Amino acid sequence: MKITVVGAGAVGATCADNIARRQLAQEVVLLDIKEGLSEGKALDMFQTATLNGFDTKITGSTNDYEKTKGSEVVVITSGIPRKPGMTREELIGINAGIVKGVAENILKYSPKAIIIIVSNPMDTMTYLAFKELGLPKKRIIGMGGILDSARFKTYLSMAMNVSPNDLHGMVIGGHGDTTMIPLTRLATYNGIPVSRFLSEEKLQQVAADTMVGGATLTKLIGTSAWYAPGAAVATLVESIVRDQKRIFPCSVYLNGEYGQKDICLGVPVVIGAGGWEKIISLRLSEAEKATFAKSADAVRTMNNVLSTM
Repeated sequence: MKITVVGAGAVGATCADNIARRQLAQEVVLLDIKEGLSEGKALDMFQTATLNGFDTKITGSTNDYEKTKGSEVVVITSGIPRKPGMTREELIGINAGIVKGVAENILKYSPKAIIIIVSNPMDTMTYLAFKELGLPKKRIIGMGGILDSARFKTYLSMAMNVSPNDLHGMVIGGHGDTTMIPLTRLATYNGIPVSRFLSEEKLQQVAADTMVGGATLTKLIGTSAWYAPGAAVATLVESIVRDQKRIFPCSVYLNGEYGQKDICLGVPVVIGAGGWEKIISLRLSEAEKATFAKSADAVRTMNNVLSTM
């Protein structure tokens, strides 16, 4: 099996490293447009094989898509961050062009690949991929909800002083600090509602911290995070290649589910060998339904920018 990661920046490289360490493929291809970057990082990673005990071959490629031929899963992390003075519309326009170009080149050599979108704004880029590529909807997945849910469980564990591995909870809706919805009501500590251990005020603080989790890291380290995003992607890839049937919140195309149509938004789905296999319908409260609808409206506003391109 071959897995390709497009974009050898911090997130893409960390993702490739996680995939190799977990031995999810015979070969991982790391591709980037910058001369030598992917080759250098791939070689550096491959030199850890004897130290970390994996046999996965890691290949770097400067914009040579032929090396990606036959990839079963492709992760697209390409794009630019929003820069000072740049409008949201300008960011969407630039990244849409990048994601569309990358995906089209990938499909020339790997027409049966499952596409995972990491590029931001993630829900809009996932929607773009679905609309432009003509692939079955279950082969296009936006990753963001897995990362947001990991942050949610981390903040819960810090508030409760317990292991994050005993906590279960998810974040649905858009992958943005005003559109994501941490489902505090449904979060559990080994099957026990976390509301038994935390006050409503504390739960709301956990939700608020989760929603600005990415911005908090950017403020602290001066750039976007990469460890957790890279691990989140690798966890999604693992459920695909090992057909684990795990449930993750991912951005997928909705056609009436959760009251929404013609939009990609984060909802719980079963992830297996074919991509996302089915959407899990949660029994949301009226307040949660209203918040989800508001999140959809915000994402749809960003999607509308695509029609002006």
